[in-house]
Amino acid sequence: MPPSEGASGDGASEARAAAERTFETSSEEETRRLGERLGKALGPGDVVGLIGDLGAGKTVLAQGIVAGLGGREDAVSPSFTLVNVYEAPLPVYHLDFYRLGREEDVESLGFRDLLDGRGVVLIEWADRVPASLPGDRLEVAFRRLDERRRALRMRALGPAAARILERL
Repeated sequence: MPPSEGASGDGASEARAAAERTFETSSEEETRRLGERLGKALGPGDVVGLIGDLGAGKTVLAQGIVAGLGGREDAVSPSFTLVNVYEAPLPVYHLDFYRLGREEDVESLGFRDLLDGRGVVLIEWADRVPASLPGDRLEVAFRRLDERRRALRMRALGPAAARILERL
C-alpha cells in the first residue's frame, strides 16, 4: 500500500498549504518507498532537512532517498561519523547534526563545501543549527501517529524546494 496523501480523491491523502504537503506512512517500507519517490525528484544542489525524534524514521527515509537517486549502498545514520557520502549518479552527502550545537561546529565539518551544487545534501536533526542551513531547502518533519504510522510534513523553503514538491 503506497503512502497516503490526504483526501484528494487519488487514493492518497494530501494536505496542501502554500508549498507544503503531508504524507502518512504505515510502515518502514512505506517510508522507504516515499523516500525513493523523493530521491527521484531531487537534483544537483538540493538540500533536504530531516526533523524528528529518535526513531521517527529519518534514516529510513534517507535510505529510500539514496536508493531513489540510484545509490547501491544502504544509508546508515551518520550519528558518530557526522557525514556519510554515498556513491550515486549524483553524490549524496548524509549529515547528522544531533551532536552539534553551534554554527562553528557545522562549519568545522566543511558543510559549506558540500553545498557546491554537485550533489544532494541530506541533514538529519536539521533543526539543531537552523542558522547554518541554506535558505532554499526542503524540510521534512516527522510526527509519530502510533508505533508504526508516521506523518511526514514536507515544507518547501525556496523556489528549488517548491519544484521538488511539485515533482512528487
